[in-house]
Amino acid sequence: MSRRTLATLLAAVVTVVFVCLAGAGLLVGGSAAGCGPGGTADPSLAPAQTRGWPAVGRWDRNQVANAAAIATVGASKGVPTRGWVIAVATAMQESTLRNLSGGDRDSVGLFQQRPSQGWGTVAQLLDPTYAAGRFYAKLLTIPGWQSMPLTEAAQRVQVSAYPDAYAKWEPQATQLVGMITSGESSLPTGRLASCGGASGSWTQPVLAPVGSGFRTAGRPGHDGVDLSAPRGTVIRAASTGIVSRVRCNAIDNRDGSNWGCDRDGDPKLTSGCGWYVDIDHDGGIITRYCHMDEPPRVEVGDRVVVGEPIGVVGSTGHSSGPHLHFEVHANGDASAEAAIDPVLFMINLGAPLG
Repeated sequence: MSRRTLATLLAAVVTVVFVCLAGAGLLVGGSAAGCGPGGTADPSLAPAQTRGWPAVGRWDRNQVANAAAIATVGASKGVPTRGWVIAVATAMQESTLRNLSGGDRDSVGLFQQRPSQGWGTVAQLLDPTYAAGRFYAKLLTIPGWQSMPLTEAAQRVQVSAYPDAYAKWEPQATQLVGMITSGESSLPTGRLASCGGASGSWTQPVLAPVGSGFRTAGRPGHDGVDLSAPRGTVIRAASTGIVSRVRCNAIDNRDGSNWGCDRDGDPKLTSGCGWYVDIDHDGGIITRYCHMDEPPRVEVGDRVVVGEPIGVVGSTGHSSGPHLHFEVHANGDASAEAAIDPVLFMINLGAPLG
């Protein structure tokens, strides 16, 4: 299978999962075109092939092809991209992304699954598509897996003798999945959920309930949504992009002086986003992440991939308690005039908030 063919297959599978509904909103009363979960894709994809896939860093063509197969299965099953990263990181630890014919006791394949433990036959587990499908099937049964540390979620699936070993692979898995799916010039392109200017894969910045909504009757100037996550919760880039702003914005309303971001804000005495980050994405989309607890983990000009940690939840700026204030802006305009409802936007991209 050629690189172009496999890239087309990835795009085709994802197109089935995230169907663009031209001319009609996904939600009742919507007016803009939307993209939402569609029909079930055929899970019987061919095993990964090496021909045409370039090496990426330490990972050779065969390893990259196996990572692409894992991501493709995740897309076909409608698994959020966070799950793809967990799966790829697990395979990095278990097999270094190689489809091994043996291992500890009767373990085989990318995930070193054991036929004796009911994962499947040897032949089935040596098929990367089947093996990845079994991994995702188990992952999706775990309550709250998206909000768990990667190593905990992976361990709940694998039940490994080394439960903390998966953590070290998270940065590389995040980068590799992002490059496979976001259209890097040297890699096959898989455009996930492309409608209304947005492209690439998208995930929730945090997994938490939506508190205060977008421009409600009580808060008409609220240009985003509040996600009620505990202090210290990792905030992740909702999609691949370039960091365009990193700033502390906290003003003392009593005299206009700098309140600072080295302490929590106050809902009456403080205005501003506190520590916040803006990320520019393809199609003129900008996402904003406010009230971080400490200086963000990124700098202006950094390229981040979908799901990459960029900071932690806090309560700096205009805030009554720890949460993530999340905004989405269109047309490359970071002002309030271009703000759009993040809830509808993320639903349309197959990564609903809450």
